[in-house]
Amino acid sequence: MSTPILLPGTSLPASLLPRPNKSGTLTLGPGLRHTPPQTITTTTLGTLSTDPKKSALWLENLTGRYSPSVNDLVIAQIHHSSTDTYSCTLTPHTPFALLGQLSFEGASKKTRPQLKSGDLVYARVCKAGKGEDVEVECLNSATGKGEGMGPLKGGMTCEVSPGFARRLMLGRKKGGVMLLEGVGEKVKFEVAVGRNGVVWVDSGSVAITVGIGRLVQDADKSGWTVEEQERAVKKAVKDMS
Repeated sequence: MSTPILLPGTSLPASLLPRPNKSGTLTLGPGLRHTPPQTITTTTLGTLSTDPKKSALWLENLTGRYSPSVNDLVIAQIHHSSTDTYSCTLTPHTPFALLGQLSFEGASKKTRPQLKSGDLVYARVCKAGKGEDVEVECLNSATGKGEGMGPLKGGMTCEVSPGFARRLMLGRKKGGVMLLEGVGEKVKFEVAVGRNGVVWVDSGSVAITVGIGRLVQDADKSGWTVEEQERAVKKAVKDMS
């Protein structure tokens, strides 16, 4: 469900909140802050969205800017490195996010990835707070597994709005976007979607990779319905052949 536009600092009434899960907790996403004991306030301008099945809620940012939130999957670009960390760009003209040089599955000083300026990684935000450096990692720190995160080699990236990126990640049933699923039924490709509005695609074919990127960007700008997306996918796949 969604609500009217909410201003930063707005306290959310209980009537707008989904039911807590069995343990009595809610999962807060981007744009929301919990102040003990039970106050939830907005931190940016946007509209409230909820997922009752997951007892989750988040704010859709209307400014077009991405605001890092813990557990977000993002595509980060390496800017420079120091002895222990890489400084990464998540969005233009914002402070760098820090990525530990050993924050990769199985990494040691001898086996860690050797990344240079311009390289891309698929990572998870592990620290994001007001007045703090944003930190990302390329593994699940609880299990030590990469779980699909790590360096992204080859391919190309395209930019979409953060809100559309979230819908892409949710897929057809929850996000109302079937583009990647539809193309995937006809064409083989790899894809990583970052909550920061960056989509990485690699198919081994320049024409197909560019075609998928263009399709995703057109859908973001046009606001196609599912039916319009299906028609666009059929045309795109035909043009890629």
